[in-house]
Amino acid sequence: MTTIGRMGEPWTNGALPGGSWVLWAAGAWAVFLAAHLALNGRWWFWLLPSLLPPPVFVALPALLLVLAGVTGDLVAVAVAGAALVSGARQSGLVPGALVRGKRRPPPPDGAVRVVSWNTQHWCQSTDPEPFYAFLRGLDADVYLLQEYHHDEFDGTYRLIDDERRLRATFPGHRAVIARGLITLSRLPVAATVETAARRTLRVDVEMPGDGRILATFNVHIPVQLRLISPLRADFYRAVRSRAADRAREYRGLLGDVADCPHPALIAGDFNTTAAIGDARRIARLGADAVAVAGKLCPTTWQARPGMRWWRLDWVLTTPGARVHSYRFRDPSGLSDHSVQEVSVSLAEPGRRTAPDFRIRHQDDLRHQDDLRHHDGLRHHDGFRHHDKGTTHHALSLPGKDRPAGQ
Repeated sequence: MTTIGRMGEPWTNGALPGGSWVLWAAGAWAVFLAAHLALNGRWWFWLLPSLLPPPVFVALPALLLVLAGVTGDLVAVAVAGAALVSGARQSGLVPGALVRGKRRPPPPDGAVRVVSWNTQHWCQSTDPEPFYAFLRGLDADVYLLQEYHHDEFDGTYRLIDDERRLRATFPGHRAVIARGLITLSRLPVAATVETAARRTLRVDVEMPGDGRILATFNVHIPVQLRLISPLRADFYRAVRSRAADRAREYRGLLGDVADCPHPALIAGDFNTTAAIGDARRIARLGADAVAVAGKLCPTTWQARPGMRWWRLDWVLTTPGARVHSYRFRDPSGLSDHSVQEVSVSLAEPGRRTAPDFRIRHQDDLRHQDDLRHHDGLRHHDGFRHHDKGTTHHALSLPGKDRPAGQ
């Protein structure tokens, strides 16, 4: 049956006009999604398309599905529906969080509070007073802080020394500083462990009660691009080089976690969303704690105020470590990243794992004074510890590093 609608356009089989463009749009998205699934994490250039906000992978095909249903185009319905199902894992949505987040038992005795936060260049563009007051107000047992440096705005950063203020602000915490990262711990520091990942700081802490060890991995994976014009060849050279750098970082981190004999908490700024191929590497590191947060669409980073559409920050655990609560705290304008706050404990006590040759304790580290060279770039692997007002230099730490896009 054919009827004539407005402007003389025929309506066939009850379909409304406009169905053809919906089919074209659904088909175009399906082609993009197929390329994304095939190339993501396998071709360096695809780091750029994968920077789309992850919710788009559900929102766009869902909208096309509704429009296809309205226009009555069954082919478009099938294409949009297939794209919706195929892209759902890229969206970063956590349906299980709606159940798990509401059924959380209170943290047990002995659980400790850990926060992880990318500080956005350590109050380089903000007043230090509210910055340190905010840090202090988080009242964490362990802080895993990234970007303890200042941005030089040329693809490099300048390492800083703010230890006097740190000691004054956190008199009851021990600090380990290296590679533009800080781990602050109210718990005893059992060991600082060298890592193959060059932008990770591993610090082992003694948990309350029986003194068993929790290994903390403070992670900052390099960002994908430099903020320069995409019309310049340097823009694409940087993307390619950083894709290789990110792959090396993840390979090193996977080895570091696999070699760790203790339950581990791995947290930080991974500069990776669920829509980026490196999310597959993250899944191999440990169990993602995000379902405990109780958010269907967790996000931690905003390109500008009001655009918090990406989750770049993660908290993972290996067997033996348990996360009981997880929340994202607003950074009060001090950073473009939210604060990740978790309470964590260890599973029922078992036989303590003896340290092996890979663990280098603080007394051993104090006698190391070499600088390591990696991948043609100079990385300063100095560990500095301060406790009760004294700073121990494990390795020298010069003032400038090239972070390949941290």
